[in-house]
Amino acid sequence: MVYSAALQEADEEKYPGATILIGDVKMKHKGVILTCKKAYYYKKQNFFKALQDVVIKQGDTITQTSDYVDYDVNSEQALSWGNVILKDPVMTLTTDTLQFDRLNQKLYYQSFATIKDQTNTLKSKNGNYYLETKKFTATTRVTVVNPKHNLTSNHLDYYTDSGLTYLYGPSTITNTENENRIYCERGFYNTKTDISYFVKNAKLFLKERTVEGDSLYYDKNKGFASATNNIQVIDTVKNFVTKGNYAEIFEEKDSLFVVKRAVAISIVENDSTFIHGDTLLVTGAPEKRIVRIYPRVKIFKSDLQGKCDSIHTNQETGYTKMFRKPVLWSEGNQITGDTIFLISNTETEQLDSLKVLNNSFIVSKDSLSTDEYNQIKGRNMFGKFYQNKLKTLLVKGDAESVYYNRNEETDSIETITKEISSNIEFTLVDGQIETIKYLKTSDGVTYPPSLLPEDVKKLKGFIWRENEQPKTKQDIFKKDDGKNKEEPKSDKDFNKPILANKPPEKSKAKTSISSKDK
Repeated sequence: MVYSAALQEADEEKYPGATILIGDVKMKHKGVILTCKKAYYYKKQNFFKALQDVVIKQGDTITQTSDYVDYDVNSEQALSWGNVILKDPVMTLTTDTLQFDRLNQKLYYQSFATIKDQTNTLKSKNGNYYLETKKFTATTRVTVVNPKHNLTSNHLDYYTDSGLTYLYGPSTITNTENENRIYCERGFYNTKTDISYFVKNAKLFLKERTVEGDSLYYDKNKGFASATNNIQVIDTVKNFVTKGNYAEIFEEKDSLFVVKRAVAISIVENDSTFIHGDTLLVTGAPEKRIVRIYPRVKIFKSDLQGKCDSIHTNQETGYTKMFRKPVLWSEGNQITGDTIFLISNTETEQLDSLKVLNNSFIVSKDSLSTDEYNQIKGRNMFGKFYQNKLKTLLVKGDAESVYYNRNEETDSIETITKEISSNIEFTLVDGQIETIKYLKTSDGVTYPPSLLPEDVKKLKGFIWRENEQPKTKQDIFKKDDGKNKEEPKSDKDFNKPILANKPPEKSKAKTSISSKDK
């Protein structure tokens, strides 16, 4: 070490062992130049104490100013305090107290500091800065702010030359332009490109959606996000939740794409509807949102289940259309047709009505038999729901029915009636057909059980598809290959229930029949 000053003196009484340096003090040691107005050098300890306008320069890259500096020459440790400002080519650090470990080229502080570079302003209570890698490790009450974003965290690494940030604790990034937020407990964020990737408890809060997943990628400038495994997308405008194991979100197009155990969940008055298909696509603003699910669609609700190849829902009109071999099960009744429409009340979001177009067919197994089926078929069928339960059905055009009539006292089958009419209307109670009205003159024959012809027992086109019915919400993932297999699950259980739903119980209510000509 080499030092010089305008005046050197000693005062053993006040400063034993010290050389007092006054005026134009300069100290050089291994590439460091320290200047100040006054200093004390303790030769025995090889310790330098500087005060008044202290400046430290390390090469051409680092300049530090402060009120005081203690420098241990042997260990190459410097402690600065009082209005500390340190600058290198990419950042400026200000704090009250700063430790400089020259051997390891490391700065650290424990009483708050502010770091500014061309992009961001970082503040934290505790932190380390590694000069060679331009890396800050900041802990406790950390913020990173720029004109577009505000980041808060308890632990992060920040690279001042690249703007890369690595998050290791609970962290939130808020977009100051639109108030979108990201929360995570481990992740990566590029403050210059606005690209981020999170891998622990990641949540993205958009204007109308909240996205959660095991991992989450987000490109703010492109308005694109993707999530992987245990995904949950919550529509904050509608009572609508989407789950799956891979999702993509396009903000500008207001669209959502989900695959791998994709399921849409509509929540209405404590009763959720689960719809699963291989691919789920949601597009449009909330008031004009379209939901498409395809192929191999299955539906589960406590009192309504279904299956088809694809489904299309217009949330603005409340219309849901089921395509290709659609089937519905409503409390023991099986409904089929070429196309099925479910119509919801757009205000209450409850089921309002039902349309079955072309080759409509409703079947219910006789409650006390294993091989007798009550059947009604026709060209088209129109139903009405009350409190989400099917209450009436009108079959229009080429209507036919086969019905088993039981003795109310003995529960034995007395007769079987085959009727043909243009239109038939019937009502349901507890999911069972209660009354039947033949709205135009019918042509009917009644048989005793022993004389029932085999060709009358089942109407043309009859098929019983009970083995395809999802009895629980888990069943919507079962493959219809006869082996009762399920689609592969993710690491976590999909079924963290939003609402507890029980499968419907078959009603044991007895059935009576009445006919009426109009």
